[in-house]
Amino acid sequence: MTQTLKRFYKQASIVEAPDSRNWQVQLDARSVRTPAGAFQAVPTRALAEAMAEEWARQGETVDIAGMHLTRLTNVAIDRAPSVREGLAEEVARFCETDLTCHLEDRQSGLRARQDEAWKPLRDWVGRALGVMLLPVEGLLPAPQPDASLQAARAHALSLDDFRLTGLAYGCGLYGSAVLGLAVERGEVDAVDAFQRSRLEEAWQAEHWGEDSEAAAATAARLREAEALAIWFAALQTAA
Repeated sequence: MTQTLKRFYKQASIVEAPDSRNWQVQLDARSVRTPAGAFQAVPTRALAEAMAEEWARQGETVDIAGMHLTRLTNVAIDRAPSVREGLAEEVARFCETDLTCHLEDRQSGLRARQDEAWKPLRDWVGRALGVMLLPVEGLLPAPQPDASLQAARAHALSLDDFRLTGLAYGCGLYGSAVLGLAVERGEVDAVDAFQRSRLEEAWQAEHWGEDSEAAAATAARLREAEALAIWFAALQTAA
């Protein structure tokens, strides 16, 4: 799909799907389809409304790349059903190199921030999901328990396609299965998790400043986190 196109509609609205179990976005009374041609049906009215707002916010040019809810929905419908095992394996791979398991030396001022932001969530994911991960000092990862990797896979596969899509997306956004799982389970907000994922960036910016390119990249990732917060909140809301 092209990343931008000229706006071709006047209004965005939602309608209950014929099966009465899903909701669809309509552009000038025509239901939106995914790139593969399926109707873009979502499980809650709240998500459909958020997607309609995404379409309504577009100007003369439609920025497909910036429509994160629409893109996630396309993945959940077109791709997730056929690659569930692969998405679950991706979550397990993030456990093996999890951001929250790579700590600075104890003498570093950054280490105190890491312990405060990350340890409670590492402890939580171990208690809640059986995903117990071992932290190390430095960049080289430590082998993680097979039982923890299997627990992460099993949890991922227990999710419906929409939640699984959001979980895999969050793990990639944060570089962390711990943060992704915490967001998917509602333990922390997606924007909170984003701030926890960039402790080193924030530390460096405080001490050496931040250039405009880095600031723009951070802002773009923040918008993704904000969309992910909407995604999970909307999925949690009763249809």
